[in-house]
Amino acid sequence: MGFGFLRLCRAKSDLKRKPMSFKNNHTASHEGIKTVGVDNLCDFSSNSDLCVCIVTWNMNGQGKPLCNRCSCTCLDQRTQICSSKVDKHSIGGLGGLIGRKKGAVAIRINYKDIQMVFISCHLSAHAHKVDERNYECMHISHSLFSKNWNPYARPAHITIWLGDLNYRIHGIDTQPARNLIQKDLHENLTSKDQLLQEAERGHIFNGYCEGTLTFKPTYKYNIGSSNYDTSYKVRVPSWTDRVLFKIEDTQKINATLHSYQSMDDIMSSDHKPVKAHLCLKLNKLSSPMHQQEPRFLSR
Repeated sequence: MGFGFLRLCRAKSDLKRKPMSFKNNHTASHEGIKTVGVDNLCDFSSNSDLCVCIVTWNMNGQGKPLCNRCSCTCLDQRTQICSSKVDKHSIGGLGGLIGRKKGAVAIRINYKDIQMVFISCHLSAHAHKVDERNYECMHISHSLFSKNWNPYARPAHITIWLGDLNYRIHGIDTQPARNLIQKDLHENLTSKDQLLQEAERGHIFNGYCEGTLTFKPTYKYNIGSSNYDTSYKVRVPSWTDRVLFKIEDTQKINATLHSYQSMDDIMSSDHKPVKAHLCLKLNKLSSPMHQQEPRFLSR
């Protein structure tokens, strides 16, 4: 499994510029996933209460084992993290005896009475296993934190999924796809992205948001270079590595996406890391949210 790194930073109050909320940005909507624009300048102003930096990277067995964990670092000692819980869920692989085991690691954080859930996952590979990936998403969602589920607890205010979701570009051969990428026309490939297709059909990630896929597909590269796969498989380049987020109630929390990009200068894996920078503005939170079972993925 790859790893996710998230950084929480309490916003400073000495700057005045107000960032745009994604609610007001021009958006291209899917039935499941809403594509949101990026406000590139983040000034940590008083208009943001919390900024979150998320990095996901499938290291493909490269590097130190420590990097296979999801880490949380608070940069400001005044950051009010009241509690946190960690859970994990494995799928397939017979405990790792046959093939590679997939699954997810999650952390639930209570910050200033705001419930946040971060889910770092690695789903089944190969273009034809779309149904398996859909099933794994739902199974992970219904299994995490289920042992300690409190029927009186509120659902998460914000849920972030990150990792190697392994959805592929499908319906185009590898050479035409690479030609578009070489001409910086890779955004034309989003219509063939399985994740967006499955979300549009209402199968997964209803109500989630994702930044615009302006960066090149993050898989599969020759290790040690920025050249796409030259093995005998010559795989179709794909956006396998993603960061998605969902705000449960946009009247209570405004979210601004300040960056969504790949880190192309890192070449030690066949994946390129993906980084997202999300800032939150907390509105009135005194009224309790509707009591319901805290599931993290809606069909």
